[in-house]
Amino acid sequence: MRQSRAPVPGPASAAPASASPAPADLTARRRTGLLVTLVLGGLTAVPPLSMDMYLPALPEVTRSLHTSAATAQLTLTACLTGMALGQLVVGPMSDKWGRRRPLLIGLLVYILATAICAFAPTAELLIAFRLLQGLAGAAGIVIARAVVRDLYDGVEMARFFSTLMLISGVAPVVAPLIGGQVLRFTDWHGIFAVLTVIGIALTVVVWRSLPETLAPEKRHSGGTVEALRTMKSLLADRVFTGYMIAGGFAFAALFAYISASPFVIQEIYGASPQTFSLLFGVNSVGLIVVGQINGKILVGRVSLDKALAFGLTVIVLAATALLLMTSGVFGDVGLFPVAAGLFVLMSAMGLAMPNTNALALMRTPHAAGSASALLGTSSFLVGAIASPLVGIAGEATAVPMAVVQLVCGLAAIGCFLGLCRPWQHSARPNREGTDH
Repeated sequence: MRQSRAPVPGPASAAPASASPAPADLTARRRTGLLVTLVLGGLTAVPPLSMDMYLPALPEVTRSLHTSAATAQLTLTACLTGMALGQLVVGPMSDKWGRRRPLLIGLLVYILATAICAFAPTAELLIAFRLLQGLAGAAGIVIARAVVRDLYDGVEMARFFSTLMLISGVAPVVAPLIGGQVLRFTDWHGIFAVLTVIGIALTVVVWRSLPETLAPEKRHSGGTVEALRTMKSLLADRVFTGYMIAGGFAFAALFAYISASPFVIQEIYGASPQTFSLLFGVNSVGLIVVGQINGKILVGRVSLDKALAFGLTVIVLAATALLLMTSGVFGDVGLFPVAAGLFVLMSAMGLAMPNTNALALMRTPHAAGSASALLGTSSFLVGAIASPLVGIAGEATAVPMAVVQLVCGLAAIGCFLGLCRPWQHSARPNREGTDH
C-alpha cells in the first residue's frame, strides 16, 4: 500500500499516490510477469554488455590504436559519461511522453553508434562514438528503473530489483566470456559487431513485447524548466540524496574494478584473456547470488537499511584487504588471494545496489523517470571519474585500484550515515513529509 509524502512539484503530483490505485490494465501488465521481467533485464544488461564484452580487448586496443593504457580506459570513461548524461535527458522525457517512445529512439541511436565503433580507425574516433553509444544506451537503464517504479512499490519493488539483478547480472558473467571467445576468431572490432546485433534484437523485443506503463494522466506536461524543478525538489530530499550518493560511490568502487581488472589480471598477473573472462564471470556470479539472497531471503525479514549497511561494510573490508595485498604488506601474494578479495567486493554489491535503488525510489512515486535519471547519472558520473584514476600509476601496480575502491566505500558509508540517518526514519516508503 502506498503512503503519501510531500509531493514533487508538477502536474503529476496533484494528488497523493494513495488516491490513485493501480488501474486494472496495469495490474494485468504486472501479471505478464516473466516476459516483462526478461525485457527489463535485457535493458539493464545494456551497460555491462557494452563495457564488459570489451574488457578483454583493452590491452589489444592499446596496441592496435598505438595509444596508452590511460587513453584506452578513456573509451570506457566516455561510454560511462554518456550513460550518465543521457539519463538526465531521457528520464524527464519518459515522465512527459511515456516510456516506450524515448526508449525505442534511444535503442536505434545505440545501434548506429555501436556499428560505427566497429570501424573506428583511431582512439579519438572510438572515444567519440563510445560517448554517443553511452548517451543512447542510457535510455534502457533509466526507463527500466522507471517501469519498475510504475509497476511496484515498497518491499515488492525491492524484491523485483533483486530479481532484475539475477537477469541483468548474467550479462557481466557471459559478456567477458563472449568477448574472450570473439577475440579468438577476430579482433576488437568484432566485439562491436556482436553488440550491434544484440542491440537490434533487443529493439525488436521491446517494440513487440514491452507495453506502456505510464498512464497519460500521470505524465508531466511541463518542459525543461518543469523537469529541472522536479529534480531540484528530489535533491532537496536529504534522505533521497543520501541513498543516491551512497549508491553512486558503491558503483564507483565496482567500476574501479571493471576498468582496472583487465590490466591487473592480464598484465600484472599474466593471465590470458580467457582466464580473465572466467574470473570476471565467477565474480559476477557472486554478485548475482548475493542479490538473490537479498531479494528472496532478507527482504521482508531484515530492514533494507540494515542489509545496505552490511553490504557497504563488506565492501570497505574487502577494499582494505586488497590494498594491503597489492601494496606488498603480505609480500607477493599472487593472483588467487587478489581474485578472492575482488570476489568478496563484487558479491557485496548484491546488497548495495538493489537496496540503494529501492530505498531512493520508494520516496519518489510521482517522478520515477526523473528520480531514476538522477540515480543513474550520479552513479555513472562518479564511476567515470574513478575509471582513469585506477591507471594513474601505470600498468605495473594494482594499488590505485584498491585505493579508489576503499575511498569510494568509505564515502558511501559516510553518505549513508550522514544523510540517510537510518536510525531516524522508517525504511517504509513515502512517509508523511520528508527529511530535509
